Amino acid sequence: MPSLWSQTVTLPTFPALDRDLDTDVLIIGGGLAGVLCCYYLTQAGVDCALAEARTICSGVTKDTTGKITAQHGLIYQKLLRQFGPDAARLYYDANREALEEYRRLSQRIDCDFAEEDNFIYAREDLTGLKKELAALQELDIPARFVESLPLPFPTAGAVSFPRQGRFHPLKLVAALAQDLPIYENTAVRELRPGEAVTEHHTIHTNRTVVCTHFPFLNKHGSYFLKLYQERSYVLALEGAEDFTGMYLDAQKGGLSLRRQGNALLLGLGGHRPGKPGEDGWTALSSLANRYYPSKKELCRWATQDCVTLDGIPYIGRYSARTPSLFVATGFNKWGMTSAMVSALVLTDLLTGADSPYEALFSPSRSILRPQLAVNAMEAAADLMHFGKKRCPHMGCALRWNSQERTWDCPCHGSRFTESGNLLDNPASGDLS
Repeated sequence: MPSLWSQTVTLPTFPALDRDLDTDVLIIGGGLAGVLCCYYLTQAGVDCALAEARTICSGVTKDTTGKITAQHGLIYQKLLRQFGPDAARLYYDANREALEEYRRLSQRIDCDFAEEDNFIYAREDLTGLKKELAALQELDIPARFVESLPLPFPTAGAVSFPRQGRFHPLKLVAALAQDLPIYENTAVRELRPGEAVTEHHTIHTNRTVVCTHFPFLNKHGSYFLKLYQERSYVLALEGAEDFTGMYLDAQKGGLSLRRQGNALLLGLGGHRPGKPGEDGWTALSSLANRYYPSKKELCRWATQDCVTLDGIPYIGRYSARTPSLFVATGFNKWGMTSAMVSALVLTDLLTGADSPYEALFSPSRSILRPQLAVNAMEAAADLMHFGKKRCPHMGCALRWNSQERTWDCPCHGSRFTESGNLLDNPASGDLS
């Protein structure tokens, strides 16, 4: 079913590439990150173009919950422990700047932007919240502890960031994309030095930015080891009690809540695609019936998020050996803020400006993290699993998803329709 965003806006359309093209910077992927990158590069006077395999925002951007916040779960205690105070503070500063940039854009673009406090709550155990609050105090990040919340179930408390934001992502894209050099239905099939090859034409480019959610080029960067995907679910309910604020459970896979107009958005989940036994819709519907039994369901949708080894997105040069190739990926379920961070950082890198965040988000940073071994073992097990249908990305056995009637890859998250048409990358083509 189309998301709430898709049902309430009409995006502009763009022609397919009908000739060979010369451009300084090519952006591959027309989600929010790609469109923002194209917008800011154009504003900076850079000759650029964007190639989208289908239509803009036809991937994960249309399936977000539209929250803009620098509070990404209980991340700051983890960053402080693993990277130290300077890196942790830089992470906050990058996301705070992204929030402020959205706020600035919303002053001239009607995208339903509204300030909301953001809350990470705990049902019972406050240990994680207390550690997070201590980390935030050490980093001098404004936050407060809240005991009472307007939620339909008991909580022990929450850590809150003031004056964060929510918006309608597709309304913003519709306004920003109007006059950008975008080519839809233009899938890049191959990257060569200085060239991007589409089905019928060649794009000659000095630099290329890959904004395809999950990077599709396997021979550089090892993204097939550095990333995995998680699938989650959203219900939009009509007529639920009004409240202010955006809420997320501190526990992995817990319930998230926020309002959009007269709708209440409930989110749940966090499991790898293709894993048996996961029934996200049943679990979310059960919670909706328990807490909001008489409310009407407006629509439902699901989404996928790329998760990195250390919780920090990969933004910058694709690999140490590809100086003219750049990437933005691994947004760890915080795609709205991270998309803007990506656009601002990449614009600095591509215009020769110094970015204080380059090293923090560098895709070439150490991969020696515990999650690396987990990713490798998961992929090895699924490669050896018996199954007639194999993913064209790297050959993993596909699993049938009876809820959504799709073929899902448990290795890297590619998904296909029942008849074999590609839905989600990193695969770049349909099933044979």
